[in-house]
Amino acid sequence: MSVDTPNWVRDAVFYQVFPDRFAASARVPKPGPFEPWDAPPTQAGYKGGDLLGLAERLDELVDLGINALYLNPIFSATSNHRYNAYDYLEVDPLLGGDAAFRELLDAAHARGMRVVLDGVFNHSGRGFWPFQHVIEAGLASPYRDWFYLDGDVLEGQRGIDAYPVGWQDGSHVRTGYRAWWGIPSLPKLRVESPAVREFLFGVAEQWLRFGIDGWRLDVPEEIEDASFWPEFRARVRAVNPEAYLVGEIWHEAPEWLHGDRFDAVMNYPLGLAILGFIGGSSLDHDVIAGQSNYARGLVAIDGPAFGARVEELMRLYDPAVTAAQLNLIGSHDTPRARTVMGGDAGLLRLAMLLHLTLPGAPSIYYGDELAMEGRADPDCRRGYPGTLDAAGPEGVATRDIVRWLLAARRERVALRRGEVRVAAAREQAVALVREAEGRRALVAVNSGAEPVALDLDPASLAGLRSLDLPGITAGSVSDGGTRVALPGRAALILIDD
Repeated sequence: MSVDTPNWVRDAVFYQVFPDRFAASARVPKPGPFEPWDAPPTQAGYKGGDLLGLAERLDELVDLGINALYLNPIFSATSNHRYNAYDYLEVDPLLGGDAAFRELLDAAHARGMRVVLDGVFNHSGRGFWPFQHVIEAGLASPYRDWFYLDGDVLEGQRGIDAYPVGWQDGSHVRTGYRAWWGIPSLPKLRVESPAVREFLFGVAEQWLRFGIDGWRLDVPEEIEDASFWPEFRARVRAVNPEAYLVGEIWHEAPEWLHGDRFDAVMNYPLGLAILGFIGGSSLDHDVIAGQSNYARGLVAIDGPAFGARVEELMRLYDPAVTAAQLNLIGSHDTPRARTVMGGDAGLLRLAMLLHLTLPGAPSIYYGDELAMEGRADPDCRRGYPGTLDAAGPEGVATRDIVRWLLAARRERVALRRGEVRVAAAREQAVALVREAEGRRALVAVNSGAEPVALDLDPASLAGLRSLDLPGITAGSVSDGGTRVALPGRAALILIDD
């Protein structure tokens, strides 16, 4: 099957928003008190962010250089993260409901900004109306085949217990049905049931017709029916042939990206390489240990190892897939990139430079451009500053370089499309050559404290000139155009125009 990724994604810069934590609008009625905005976030607490609050701050994102949004779940649910929907067909009233989403979507599209929603189709919430029907009606419910009920439940020997006591403290409980990671509030949907499939495909189609531009699919590997995602893709593309489909898969996944399921996956492997290279000896291993995937895969690496990892990942996929990969150095599921790197905002700026100049569609987790900090969930989901100045000097400086990098990426095709190869690497430094549509660029970074010189093939540097980097120590070209000299924690971007 041929690979067919949406062309618009090749030039996209995503901004991931956790709706409860970005901004609150006075136009959305509040039914009661919320957790204080600036207080440390709790697992269950709501801060009251909504979609109109996001709409009212879109111009800040346009000014930053964002042209696509990825929103964590927005459908009616009983948690701040909303991965436990009870109604897939309406936007949560706490977020402003369907009308607020309509305003946000129209405002985003008017600014040339795409919008991708989070689709949670492996499991629902305990409040999902078909599941409540099973709770109330038992085996008489016509929705009993929508879930994986235990054999003794189906035989009428016992009922289900959707509110068991003791599971939170690790005690073994039997709910009578399958649930995501055994969490009783997240019953697993039985997607091989024709009625469930049709319902979920209908959800995807409804919101595409509403105007969204794609879906980020939650835990897709946990849906065991191999025919589900190919059929999902066919149904989605029949409504919108340019819809973007990206799967939440944390590892290398070429088998998912042959053109029959997803356009891309969340490119955590590249993000881990960037953090390991830039963070180096500053990595906070206590913070890393708090996130299971980071604990397994985030280690300090040097320049040659980083270069080798980049080239390995670039070879892994069809070039059209690489161009559409959702690249990230942080998300709602990870500690903040700055915190991972010992709280050093200077290292965050170097990581952003690599993140925003490598092939693929970069995704910025809300607030990372303001150098927000936070350990693993829930601390990585703090309230976004009410004003940009409230982010402090380090936040303002980080936003300035991100804004500059996104402008450079937008204006120079070699910084956003095409190929990448390692021109040189040693110690804690690497030089990468980008080429696209007959244009060239070179990006060099030294993440170490000591200066490093990289000797390059003169052809790599011929005809290139340097760009002035705001907020980052700059390297230089020396020895008649054959060497890149990089002071400690420095970078250099060269372009051919």
